[in-house]
Amino acid sequence: MSMVKGLTRAEKIEMIQLLEEKAMRIERGKIIPKLAFLYAPMRYKVPRGGRGSGKSWEIARALTKLAAANPLLILCTREVQHTIKESVHKLLSDQIKRMGFDSRFTILENEIRCNDNESRFIFAGLSDLTVANLKSLEGVDIAWVEEGQAVTKKSWDVLIPTIRKENCPIYGGEHSSEIWCSYNPELDTDETHQRFTINPPDDCISVLVNYSDNPWFPQVLEKERLRCKQNDPQGYENIWEGKCKPAVVGAIYYNEVAAAEANGQICNVPYDPLLKVHVVFDLGWNDSMSISLVQKVRSEIRVIRYIEEDHKTLDWYSAELKNLNYNWGKCWLPHDGFSRDYKSGKSTEEILKALGWDVASREEIVELGLEEGIKATRLTFRQIYFDKKNTERLIQCVKRYRRNINQQTQEATTPRHDEFSHGADNLRYIAINAEKMENENDWDEDEDRPYITGRSRTGGY
Repeated sequence: MSMVKGLTRAEKIEMIQLLEEKAMRIERGKIIPKLAFLYAPMRYKVPRGGRGSGKSWEIARALTKLAAANPLLILCTREVQHTIKESVHKLLSDQIKRMGFDSRFTILENEIRCNDNESRFIFAGLSDLTVANLKSLEGVDIAWVEEGQAVTKKSWDVLIPTIRKENCPIYGGEHSSEIWCSYNPELDTDETHQRFTINPPDDCISVLVNYSDNPWFPQVLEKERLRCKQNDPQGYENIWEGKCKPAVVGAIYYNEVAAAEANGQICNVPYDPLLKVHVVFDLGWNDSMSISLVQKVRSEIRVIRYIEEDHKTLDWYSAELKNLNYNWGKCWLPHDGFSRDYKSGKSTEEILKALGWDVASREEIVELGLEEGIKATRLTFRQIYFDKKNTERLIQCVKRYRRNINQQTQEATTPRHDEFSHGADNLRYIAINAEKMENENDWDEDEDRPYITGRSRTGGY
């Protein structure tokens, strides 16, 4: 096993600093100091950051040196790789030539081999892995995952237990296999970012490295950086400084989510027993059923909990909700909630009423077209507060809700219908019906009930 497994955070920081000093002192001009940790044993090595940091180049050079020194099997992978051109094959080939190692390596179309020992670089897409080819990866000494921000939980759950070789000759001694992952974060909720940066395992070093840490950052990129800062200030922090985006590029509510994060609207939103809890539905069976629990005080809309499931019956949802013992208000349904199902002969409205719920009538429900509803949601967004823990999935859906792109004109068209659209539709139903959500005089509207922390009595920030 790696000799540094189980180091404390302080010990890791000290080790990184020592390695950086060594890189500056001994190999000045050869190693980006902040990436010197690549040359020390560690199960997970995770350099992340923006453009121009040199992290991919430095990883390619480090792996080339290690492969030249010891017989290693190195897997180079990413989430999707349809052709070898989508891999780091060319990057490795270029670095081998730049380092003057041409005679020591044979570069084949789908593989790179070291002539001095039996080291090999192999290339594969994680989404293409099957039971059959997984066995061939059990002998891998080092796995390099490039573009790690796109790797799914499913892929990590397959890869990590597969890369489990013991007694690897990585550093001339006996160490366990390693997983290296380089990425520029997209959303803070992405699997890779959560797994290795927000909640990293003990045997992991995750380091932010940017253009400012690269001693050889070229002048041509400096011009590009300054141009981006001036022309695309919204994207600059992610592209060049490796900071998470408020939402995916092209997200319908990108600006609204960014403002909500800046204003502290994604925070701890506790249940208030003196306020009614309204239940907002987006119906589904094969598609996801999404349910938001909403409380309202004056103009402030509080989403305290979000539930998303599929292939569950209404009586199951009803039982789950009633177990919460909240002060229930009304159920708010989309227009199809009033149509009778041909199998049961009953509508969602009728079933919920039979289960003991107060359902807002068809006349109470506000019905707007999709685009009108999106506009209304944008206007209402500033009033909405999301519980950070209990509405995490809803927030992720809103951050990833985007439009289809016409492949010929490259113009944005209608919103996508995908795994994230159900939560976004649910938020739209909240926004357009919020004004009608009442507390039925359980308390005096003029009573000085507190706002969520960070907002003033008049609604300003």
